[in-house]
Amino acid sequence: MSVDTALDLMERQASVAGLVQIIFILAGIVAAWFALQQVRWDVFLKRPNHPLSKLLLILLSIVIGYNAARFLIDYMALTTVLRSLF
Repeated sequence: MSVDTALDLMERQASVAGLVQIIFILAGIVAAWFALQQVRWDVFLKRPNHPLSKLLLILLSIVIGYNAARFLIDYMALTTVLRSLF
């Protein structure tokens, strides 16, 4: 295997890994959005239908979804490293 072929293979693997991470993060944000729709925001917010309240919901979805997705991505990466241990 030549050096160019090895580099192309590594580049392709990195691209696929990046695409999988983007999909996981977007899926996490969407899942967080749907989960946060079940919360009764009128109990916590003065005006739950105000645009700033919607912005808060979007930002919470991004924060929660991103962190949940990063946890899953890191967990998958660490479990693949653990396989080489045994």
